Amino acid sequence: MAEDRKTTSAEHLKGSVKEALGKLTGDVRVEAEGRRQKKDADAPSAGGSKPTGSERS
Repeated sequence: MAEDRKTTSAEHLKGSVKEALGKLTGDVRVEAEGRRQKKDADAPSAGGSKPTGSERS
């Protein structure tokens, strides 16, 4: 559990850096990628993957 938390924190930090770098340089693509990376790191993952339409019962 502690390992997952460290990984999540690291991913969130990477996203924050990318977002700030994008804002600083005016690169909207990098900024958006950073926001997405932060959101993905914050999202609780049950089982580690998101179900697709074919996996639902």
